[in-house]
Amino acid sequence: MEAKKSIIPIHKLKDRASFGLEMGHTSFKGARKDLENLEIHRDDCYSFLLIETGQGSMDVDFVSIELPVSHVYYLVPGQIHSNIKTYDSDTWYISVNPTLVPKNYREVFEENLLLQLPLKLDPTSFRQFQNLINLLNDQFNNNENSALYNQLIHSLLDSLLCMYAKVYQRADKPNQKTTRIFQITQGFKTLLFENIKNEKSPSFYARQLNISETYLNDAVKGITGFTVTYWLMNEIMLEAKRLLIYSQLSVKEIANDLGYEDHTYFSKLFKKQSNITPSDFRKSYLK
Repeated sequence: MEAKKSIIPIHKLKDRASFGLEMGHTSFKGARKDLENLEIHRDDCYSFLLIETGQGSMDVDFVSIELPVSHVYYLVPGQIHSNIKTYDSDTWYISVNPTLVPKNYREVFEENLLLQLPLKLDPTSFRQFQNLINLLNDQFNNNENSALYNQLIHSLLDSLLCMYAKVYQRADKPNQKTTRIFQITQGFKTLLFENIKNEKSPSFYARQLNISETYLNDAVKGITGFTVTYWLMNEIMLEAKRLLIYSQLSVKEIANDLGYEDHTYFSKLFKKQSNITPSDFRKSYLK
């Protein structure tokens, strides 16, 4: 009997954090042990790190990454990581649902896929990161049932994500040779950001890259662990969720904006992918 192939598990943020945000620090009770006991896995969220003291390390997509003091680092959804070592470092780690990461920030983070490295902060920037993260953590854990709680957390989080994006956007890109499949994946993601509202067929992206659909799918899945169809639907759902949270557009208007003339079909598709209707999703974030 043929043995079952092992599948790398995907850890889902919604199973741990209903708000779409999780904040941790290695000094928190049990945090260090929990991190170091994690086996190889992927996350469906972004993870942002700030190393305050000491040094840590982890394996990311089978590359050993050192995490020195006064550095920032991030992981994108789908990256494989394991062998986390915190040693005696003090490190913030912040998990964020992709829905809460603006598109222009994601473009910066995704552009560095497989190339992102920890970046050292100058003393002033380091203090700014520390101050903002501590403020976000204080407010996040101080829910006084204020009507402005969600808006405050979103605003602080947006500022923090912008700081990460700014640091990586201006960083000198390492002069590394990239593989053909990596170049294809980057080209696909660039086209995806630009065309998703009007083009939802894998064949369109394959034609634009002058390759077959099969080759495109193999390349994208080889790099990210997810298929082309997954990324197409993921991008549509992420944009829909952003519009539901951050705009006053009706569900029908959002469907039209995303290229769906039949808003009923769009609502059914949204529920199938997210296990919740668009209207209920909006209510859950704006209540």
